[in-house]
Amino acid sequence: MAGRRWASGVVVLWMLLGSLVACGERDVTDAARDSVQRVLDRRAEAVVADDAAAFARTGTRTGFEELAAVPFADWVYRVTGVERAGDRATADVELSYRIEGHDRAPVVVRRTVRLGLDASGEWYVASERPAAKAPEQLWDQGRVEVVRGEHSTVLGVGQSDERLRAFAGMADRAVPAVNRAWGTEWPRGTVVLVPESLEGMAGLLGSPASSYRGIAAVTTGETGTRAHAPADRIILNPVAYGVLGQSGKQVVLTHETTHVATRAHTGPATPLWLSEGYADWVGYLGSGRKPSDAAPELWRAVSEDEIPSGLPTDEDFAFTGDSASLAQAYESGWMACRMIADRWGEAKLGEFYRAVGAHETRSGAVEQAMEQVLGTSPEEFTAQWQEYLRGQFD
Repeated sequence: MAGRRWASGVVVLWMLLGSLVACGERDVTDAARDSVQRVLDRRAEAVVADDAAAFARTGTRTGFEELAAVPFADWVYRVTGVERAGDRATADVELSYRIEGHDRAPVVVRRTVRLGLDASGEWYVASERPAAKAPEQLWDQGRVEVVRGEHSTVLGVGQSDERLRAFAGMADRAVPAVNRAWGTEWPRGTVVLVPESLEGMAGLLGSPASSYRGIAAVTTGETGTRAHAPADRIILNPVAYGVLGQSGKQVVLTHETTHVATRAHTGPATPLWLSEGYADWVGYLGSGRKPSDAAPELWRAVSEDEIPSGLPTDEDFAFTGDSASLAQAYESGWMACRMIADRWGEAKLGEFYRAVGAHETRSGAVEQAMEQVLGTSPEEFTAQWQEYLRGQFD
């Protein structure tokens, strides 16, 4: 009995010591995390206030000049984890920020912040960079120059002021064009990012450069969110966009601006032929481009009696390196939306888009919207679309 009581006491003592050690570790970690959060709070305030001296008092000044020109409405760090090793620490951080005059909800990105202890025992920032597998921000790539238009804010790295102003002018023309087609129930403004290279574009998207070779622009943002919508960004590929003519550049920016406008009504139920086709339809409005000029791959297929058997699938829009197939997918979606506008009217096209996006899932969404808005079925619609192609490419 005594032996058992002694053994039990040892177990209790061991558990108590373990608990005390664990509590001590948590206390140290929590204290470091709170201290790191405080220094990052001061750093964030310095960014919004454009206060270089206050920024420098929190650690390295590296990065401040790169982002100083950007008009931030807010900039907030949230420490999610800290690993400390003596007088060094690494913090996992969520950075959220909004650009003044545009973002109703913030961009949220993951960052890795490395810190050190100064002689007084205060933490200071040694470096900040994107977290593993997180996309870069434009200021990670160099000093950002900013041009503000009537409806746009253009941010560029390695770009001349003249070039950024030209982009702002095209972005400003795109917004009223989208308003006329879609309506005005969207923020009616855009933020355009212009990196220095294709590799810079890929860095902003967190993907290999090969994924975007030949792609003139991409719009980022979360689809299907109607309230507190996260920020959208139009990211230009300076290589592919740069070789386009003036008309082509305008079409691309209007196309991408359409994605910004329609994003709240674009969700899991929306097929890419509709979202991309509608954006192309708005982009080409008023351009004077005929189908044979704007859809050369589809024109070739029809002229060779190789009319597509159906509308393109989402997989047909993948960036696989087959530029001809990708072009035909976009052209097919555009012609489908063009047909709806021609036969049912432009208002019905917008109503159809919204009706499809209102569904939670893909199943039945297009079928129901076609029946309720257009009074047709997918089979009938496909047959009409194939006949429309023959008529447009004669």
